[in-house]
Amino acid sequence: MTAQDMQWLDEVKWNADGLVPAVAQDASDGQVLMMAWMNRESLGETLRRGEAVYWSRSRGRLWHKGEQSGNVQQVHEVRLDCDGDTVLLQVTQHGGVACHTGRRRCFFRRLEGSRWVVDEDVLQDPGKLYSTDNRHD
Repeated sequence: MTAQDMQWLDEVKWNADGLVPAVAQDASDGQVLMMAWMNRESLGETLRRGEAVYWSRSRGRLWHKGEQSGNVQQVHEVRLDCDGDTVLLQVTQHGGVACHTGRRRCFFRRLEGSRWVVDEDVLQDPGKLYSTDNRHD
């Protein structure tokens, strides 16, 4: 891609660390699967591949979602919110698991009164999906 082809990245309001929050939403049912961070390179790479690529703050590198687990996110649409400071990815979650805990989504705890209640089962054993240094795949 040429620099001109990448000008759309200039419209994103990156934070002081050069990152923007990215929300992954299931394209078929609208359920929010996860939130991660993107930098310019990861957002550009996401468009190039057609699969979600995030910036891993803990690893300090690009992170192709599913690179170890195989649970990749096929990106159908990328949206930018009204303030330009949050990206929404509409995805198909291959493998059915978006969360490193082995659940479909990262938002599996619901506040009931004054306590958090887990309301989703583990679908895949995370110990079998990831090595100890890649728990946020």
